[in-house]
Amino acid sequence: MKIERRIITTEVRMVEGEDGTRTIRGHGAVFNAMSEDLGGFREIIMPGAFSESLGDDVRGLFNHDPNLILGRTASQTMALVEDEDGLLYEIDPPDTQYARDLQVSIDRGDVSQSSFGFRALEESWRHPTEEEPLPVRVLHRVKLYDTGPVTFPAYPDTSAAVRDMAKLMAEGAPAGEVTGPDTEQERVAGRLANLRRRLLLVEL
Repeated sequence: MKIERRIITTEVRMVEGEDGTRTIRGHGAVFNAMSEDLGGFREIIMPGAFSESLGDDVRGLFNHDPNLILGRTASQTMALVEDEDGLLYEIDPPDTQYARDLQVSIDRGDVSQSSFGFRALEESWRHPTEEEPLPVRVLHRVKLYDTGPVTFPAYPDTSAAVRDMAKLMAEGAPAGEVTGPDTEQERVAGRLANLRRRLLLVEL
């Protein structure tokens, strides 16, 4: 499955230690926070979703660029932890020109967002309701590949998730995972919406 990426608008900042060393600190993901419209659905990440990846070899990248590596858990230049807010990363940046430039940009506030690359291992879907008109994808377990600061939010790579949603909505989800519409009119509207989404996917 293709790696998906998400942009998180949370504080990214430089933290200076007593010895003068500087660390990049930010949240790569936030728990229990509803995302924006990701192309026909919204998304929420449950606490513990990253727990299986905390011991993996994860990269800290700038703008998801493997040529701009800032740290790596395997080399102990990046640390990951799940706190009450979400996935917290701390990176000891290298003494390279791009890392020095990035620190200046973070200090100025020009770089203020984070992103993470992942693959869903366990998810469920909620049907639209009057309160939430879009389907909601709930991420319970994910495989984390990279995280770090980004300069500009790219459109999220959601094609795999939309395909999963269309299939799930069309075929019906296991009991307890999805709550459906109550009336036949709503069910018909939902099926038509699914067909429209599937036609759009064919055109991608």
